[in-house]
Amino acid sequence: MQLYNTLSAKEREALIEEAGKDRLTISFYKYAHIGNPQLFRNYLFLTWNSMEVLGRIYVAHEGINAQLSVPAENFNTFKKHLDSIPFLENVRLNIAIEQDNKSFLKLKIKVRKKIVADGLNDETFDVTNKGVHVGAEQFNELIEDENTILVDMRNHYESEIGHFKNAITPDVDTFRDSLDIIEQDLAEHKEDKKLVMYCTGGIRCEKASAYYKHKGFKNVYQLEGGIIEYTRQVRERQLENKFLGKNFVFDHRRGERISDVVIANCHQCGKPCDTHVNCANEACHLLFIQCEECSRKMNNCCSMDCMEVHALPYEEQKRLRKGKGASNKIFKKGRSPVLKYKK
Repeated sequence: MQLYNTLSAKEREALIEEAGKDRLTISFYKYAHIGNPQLFRNYLFLTWNSMEVLGRIYVAHEGINAQLSVPAENFNTFKKHLDSIPFLENVRLNIAIEQDNKSFLKLKIKVRKKIVADGLNDETFDVTNKGVHVGAEQFNELIEDENTILVDMRNHYESEIGHFKNAITPDVDTFRDSLDIIEQDLAEHKEDKKLVMYCTGGIRCEKASAYYKHKGFKNVYQLEGGIIEYTRQVRERQLENKFLGKNFVFDHRRGERISDVVIANCHQCGKPCDTHVNCANEACHLLFIQCEECSRKMNNCCSMDCMEVHALPYEEQKRLRKGKGASNKIFKKGRSPVLKYKK
């Protein structure tokens, strides 16, 4: 019984090209009480693998968080399967604005302690006691209200390339870092202001909205479906788009263009740019913003040191990496001192 990947990313990429079939990139989440996450994980893998689903999915006692790709011709079968699971029936599916057949190249379903790492150990905190969900039209009205405080619940490298106008964008590396900072900064407004939050697809906001209600905030709202669903509604209903720049996404695309404005800059030369890349030196793999000119000049690397390593024969690079842990720069997205124009 196959419960794990047997193909490499390159082998899967070749199969996708050979098949020549369109795929849909989809994300969804659901907070629910799952008694045996490992058993549920194995069930999903067996079923989804047969449908040629690829992606990154986390399962925990508190629910499921999924970003995946499915052949367009299998979408109805996939949706029917989701609807057969009671707590996932009619779950909202966020379908990507920009499609890429290679957004995911493996099926990875992992059991985690939580589907969103929050660093919280409060047993009285009920994640299902969430804030008010609002669609794009009501969200646009709310954020123009002088009694509203708009907060971006994403990390610094996400909001750097795109965010809603007038939003507070915490300078944090992780979701867990933002929770206490925002509560402290907005403590005096727990009763007199409307706290409106947004994130990529809604999952972080849902947990945050329940957390802030637990902490005493009286008027808590979240953008339902996050930036992905907001964009779909804006385009479908021809509403005013109040999002500036790109929406960072967690697949091989790394971003979806929401508006034409570029609000970020190349981390190496400072020119306007909002294209995220990973350093070509596998021992580094730093995520940073790099323009095409710097990409050519630096051979897709973040520094001269990485260029030197990347220029070595592949087997020599492997030898240098052997026995060493992952570089800390992998987890300091855009924070490396080698980047002259980092945020």
